[in-house]
Amino acid sequence: MGVEDIVEVKKPDALLGVRHLQAFLLFFATLLAFSMRVNMSIAIVAMTDSSNEDYFDWSMQTQSVILSSFFWGYVVLQIPGGELAARFGGSILITICIAINSAISLLIPLGAHYGGWKLICACRVLQGLSQGFLYPSVHNLIGKWIPLEEKSRFGTLIYSGGKLGTALQLIISGYLASYWGWPTIFYTNGILGAIWTVVYVFLGADSPRNSKMISDAERLYIQTSLGQVGEQKKLKTPWKAILTSLPFIALIIIHCGQNWGFWTLMTYMPSYMKKILEVDIKQNGVMSALPYLAMYLLSFPFGYLSDYILRKNWFSITTSRKISNSIGHLGPAIALIGLSYSPAGNVAVAVALLTAVVALNAGHYTGFLLVHIDMAPNFAGTLMGITNCIANIISIIAPLVAGLLLQDETDPADWRKVFYVSSAIYIICNLFFVIFGTSKKQKWNEPETDNGSTEKAEKVV
Repeated sequence: MGVEDIVEVKKPDALLGVRHLQAFLLFFATLLAFSMRVNMSIAIVAMTDSSNEDYFDWSMQTQSVILSSFFWGYVVLQIPGGELAARFGGSILITICIAINSAISLLIPLGAHYGGWKLICACRVLQGLSQGFLYPSVHNLIGKWIPLEEKSRFGTLIYSGGKLGTALQLIISGYLASYWGWPTIFYTNGILGAIWTVVYVFLGADSPRNSKMISDAERLYIQTSLGQVGEQKKLKTPWKAILTSLPFIALIIIHCGQNWGFWTLMTYMPSYMKKILEVDIKQNGVMSALPYLAMYLLSFPFGYLSDYILRKNWFSITTSRKISNSIGHLGPAIALIGLSYSPAGNVAVAVALLTAVVALNAGHYTGFLLVHIDMAPNFAGTLMGITNCIANIISIIAPLVAGLLLQDETDPADWRKVFYVSSAIYIICNLFFVIFGTSKKQKWNEPETDNGSTEKAEKVV
C-alpha cells in the first residue's frame, strides 16, 4: 500500500466501533485496579477504630508500612511488564492483573484475623506485584487500538477510570464499613473484579489485527493512523539510547513528582479528615472522594481541549503537553500551600482546597502521561514500565516520609510540613520537565537493523 492510499483511508461511518469497546473495557480495568489499590486507605481507618469490636491496635507507623506495602511489589514488574506486553500483547497481562487482585481482595479479611498486619502487607505486596502489569499493558493496548487523532480523549477516558474508581471506592467504603463491617469493602472489590475478568476474556483483544469482532474498515483506519499496515516487525529495545536520553530523564522526574504528591494525599487524606477535620467514617469517605470525582470530571475537558488545540494547530504537541502538565502540577502546588493555612476546623474550606489540589492534577492526563507514546510509540509500554517503576519507588517513600513528619497526627503544624514538601516537589519536577521534556519523536524509536537500515514505525506498543 502506498503513501497516497494511506492518506485516503477515512474514519469509519459507524458511531461506535470495536476500538470504543476496548477503550471502555480498559476504562473499567483501571477503575477496578485503582479501587483495589486504594481501598486500604479507608478500610484501615475502620480497622483501627477502637469503637469497633474487631479493631486492630496498630500505630501510625505500622499503618504507614501497610499503606506503602502495595508499592513494594508494584515496582518490581514495571520494566519486565513493558517488555512482556511488547512480546505477548497487553491483553493477557491486564487479565492476569485484575484476576489476581480480585482473588487476593477476597482473602484479605481472613488474612487480617489470622496473620495480622504482616500477612496484610504480604497480600498487598502480591496485589502490587500483579498491578505492575497495569500501566505497561494499558499503554501497549492504547498504542495498538487508539488512532492518533483520538489519543488524547481516549487516553484520558481510560486513565480517568482510575480516579473514578478511587472516588467511588472512597464513597462506598465508608458506608460498607459503617453498616456491614470493613471486610465487605474487600469482598465487593473481589467480586466485581472477577466479573470483569470473565467479560474481558470473551471480548478483549490485544490488537485490531487479532480481533475477531472488528470490521475491515475500522481495522484499516486504526492501522493506517498508527502506521501498523503490513507486517509488524519485532524491534530490539535500544536500552542505552533510552536511558541516556535527557527528554526521557525529564519524563522520569516528572512522573516521580506526580507520584509523590498524588500518593501522599491518597494514602493520608482519610486520616487527615478524621484527625484534623473530625468527620465520621461515612462523611470521611464522601469528603475524601470529592477531590477524585472532581478530577475525573475535569479530565474530560482537558482531553477534548487538548485534541482540539492540536487539531487547530494552535500549539505544537510538546507545548500542549507542557501547558497541560503545568496546570496539573502548579495548580495543586498552590492549592496545597493554601490548605496549609486554611482556618482550623473549617471543613468546607479544607475540602474545597483538597478538591482543587486533586482536580487540577487532571492536567497530567494530557501532559506527561501521553509523552511516552509521543516520544517513542514503538516502545511506549517499555518507557512506561521504566518511569512507573522508578516513580513508584517514590510511592513507597512518600507515605513513609509523611509518617515520619506526622509525629502528632492531630497537630495541624505537622500536616503543614507534609503539604509543603509535596508542593515543593510538584514545582521543582514540573520545572525540569518544562525545560528538558519533549514530545518530539526520538531517533531511537526506529533502531537500526543488523544490516544497518532503519526500521520504520511498524510495531507500536
